[in-house]
Amino acid sequence: MPMRRILINLAAVSLLGVSWPLQVSPLTAQPVLALPPIDRLVVEKGARRLLAYADGALVYTIEHIQLGDAPTGAKQFQGDEKTPEGSYTIDYGNPNSAYHLSLHISYPDAAAKAYAVRAGRSAGGDIFIHGQPNDWPGASAGLRVPGDWTDGCIAVSNAEIEVLWQAVGDGTPIEIRG
Repeated sequence: MPMRRILINLAAVSLLGVSWPLQVSPLTAQPVLALPPIDRLVVEKGARRLLAYADGALVYTIEHIQLGDAPTGAKQFQGDEKTPEGSYTIDYGNPNSAYHLSLHISYPDAAAKAYAVRAGRSAGGDIFIHGQPNDWPGASAGLRVPGDWTDGCIAVSNAEIEVLWQAVGDGTPIEIRG
């Protein structure tokens, strides 16, 4: 790793107030930022940003998140390719998903299910924050599939999901805003 990149990483670590040394991902052999335990996530769909908080302080920001193919508006039905909006929790992690690690979001809640039932439809489910597809060759180079491409999930880079995977526990609240 070039000295400039090491210094940039050290500066980022000190600015974020996280501990040194950085962990190393066993999958990519790249440094993984070690965050304190995250106690709240906020997703700003319009800004394409995910914010992670610990003890009320913003400690990590992920820019350029990727959403469903129809990113505007809240998810209402299975197959609408929208990302939900509202307050949920991260209820489990899946290390064996079709994407590089995934954190499940507790959508749909009772209100979303009731709305869909009244319309004679399913609210859908299987909404996750996840990395890039396991079979996508660009992911190993740190690249992302271009554009919004999920079916309603929130996609981040593989390095970013590894950071979240280490710091976000089951039961962490997540607020998804439009």
